[in-house]
Amino acid sequence: MTEAEPEYDDQHMRFLELLWGDGYLSPGGPAEVERVLSGIELSGKRVLDLGFVGGSGGITLFIAEKFHPKQIVGFDVELPVIDRARRRATKAGLAGQVEFTQGPPGHLPFPDESFDLVFSKDAMVHIADKDAIFAEIFRVLKPGGMFAASDWLISHDGAPSADMQSYIAAEGFSFVSQALY
Repeated sequence: MTEAEPEYDDQHMRFLELLWGDGYLSPGGPAEVERVLSGIELSGKRVLDLGFVGGSGGITLFIAEKFHPKQIVGFDVELPVIDRARRRATKAGLAGQVEFTQGPPGHLPFPDESFDLVFSKDAMVHIADKDAIFAEIFRVLKPGGMFAASDWLISHDGAPSADMQSYIAAEGFSFVSQALY
């Protein structure tokens, strides 16, 4: 995927937001974000919202408003998503607490040990090279930092159904098949 070929153009984002809610491009919304972040103290912390295709800024802004981190940075490869998120942050009066960064897939454009928490909702399935992205996530986490993620394609620990396996294969998605420790 390149900047010239965005998966999420303005029309596509408007359609998905009609389905899933303002600022959300996938199911689950604020309830799923709260479930994943339940019990994690973010006050005064620096947070990275990685690949926020799960929302056109809605998730990042929700985390800022609900969990009050010191700063939250939303990162995505798609410029249209970034542009929409920046407008949403300005409108919400959160431009000082929230920052959005766009970059190519691969190396994350942040120094080592930059974040207390890396959060990701509905983005990991889009990333083919899981080993590389997890190496980058752990590189940008501070010592003792946490990684918290969720993906809408599967909501249990068992194998996906045959229908879901066909869908995953047709879309070219992939899952990590081992636990990360």
